[in-house]
Amino acid sequence: MLRGGIIGAGFFAGNHLNGWNMVEGAKIVALCDTDPDRLAGMGKAFGIKALFSDAAAMLDSEDLDFVDIITTVSSHRALVELAIGKGVNVICQKPFAETLEDARAMVHAADAAGKVLMVHENFRWQSPIRAAIDALRNNAIGTPFFCRAAFRSGYDVFSGQPYLAKGQRFIIEDLGIHVLDVVRALMGDVTRVAAQTTRVNPNITGEDVATILLTHDSGMASVVDCSYATRRTPETFPETLLEVDGDKGSLFLKSGYRLEIHTDGSIETRDVSPPLLDWAERPWHNIQESVYIIQKHFVECLTHGTAPETSGADNIRTLTLVEAAYRSAAEGQTIATSTL
Repeated sequence: MLRGGIIGAGFFAGNHLNGWNMVEGAKIVALCDTDPDRLAGMGKAFGIKALFSDAAAMLDSEDLDFVDIITTVSSHRALVELAIGKGVNVICQKPFAETLEDARAMVHAADAAGKVLMVHENFRWQSPIRAAIDALRNNAIGTPFFCRAAFRSGYDVFSGQPYLAKGQRFIIEDLGIHVLDVVRALMGDVTRVAAQTTRVNPNITGEDVATILLTHDSGMASVVDCSYATRRTPETFPETLLEVDGDKGSLFLKSGYRLEIHTDGSIETRDVSPPLLDWAERPWHNIQESVYIIQKHFVECLTHGTAPETSGADNIRTLTLVEAAYRSAAEGQTIATSTL
């Protein structure tokens, strides 16, 4: 049984703890947070008695195989390097790092210590998106030459996470990073990025609309478009919609978790709706289920000695797209990822 500790008991931590309760072969035995009320409440809710206000103290006191870091991005490098330095494997929430320099430093530390470092990129692990990825990798539509991935919503994300309204960066860093990662999983790595951003909501600081054109290593193209200023009925939050064209057909992930594969004049339709777990609630159940899927993958990697699909090293490639998108939007030009 792998022994784990949680660092961070905030907005999203309950989903992590519920997920860990489902994962075979792992158990959360310690919890750390700097807010005493939040720490006590989460500890009581999940029956965790080893509670700490200091991460170093938790790592020194508890015999842990891994930590799950569920804090804001500014703390990630210090906490990851602390845990790695104590000989502990790490799974870390996204955004992984504030800068590419920090991301590379964390990956280097993990590699030097021989420890596993995985990033919690939950959109790629949502079961409807996994179904699309698996279909594409199984050659359902042949070789892909175009992809469009869209997340457009008017959902009020600021009520639960008010800090999102205050940052200079918003939708690409918080949401677009997921969609960019999904497109990488579908279409491969990227050589060039062109982006346009807009702020529609006057009550926030960062951008709430972004449209990004990607040129892949293969020479093929993808469009990523994200919006938290879109008014539509029915509201599709928190679904990511996909369209992929291949030389043998087309694949669509449509609203309502309907996967369509168009080939040879026929349409195969699959219901890829995520299950509603007993601790989950709509419309968040898609994201909540993915937390468990991610954690299960992490434990399998630790058990079998394999690299996670969304390792720290892999995530640097996604972070590079985020940085390229912001630079492109600021400078009004296409950015080569090799320059970052």
